Amino acid sequence: MRPPPQECPHCGAEVPRGAACCPTCGSDEKTGWSEDAIHSSPAVPEEGDFDYEDFVRREFGGQDPRPRGISWFWWVVACVLLVVSLFFLLRW
Repeated sequence: MRPPPQECPHCGAEVPRGAACCPTCGSDEKTGWSEDAIHSSPAVPEEGDFDYEDFVRREFGGQDPRPRGISWFWWVVACVLLVVSLFFLLRW
């Protein structure tokens, strides 16, 4: 078995000497360390260049994945707990 490359050809991470696989992506001799493998830089935007609205549009089809406030169910639960708490406090 030949030693691992200094840089993973799959993800570009530094591979420690004597490692059995890449600590970042898990590639090894069987799954990705070959002379033909090419490291391509991931499409990570520079700091300040990230457009959240564009990301949401591409990943979620324009739907915002963030929840829109508290649902009516939790409001009802909170009100019931408040009424029950007041009932027991006033009985003492």
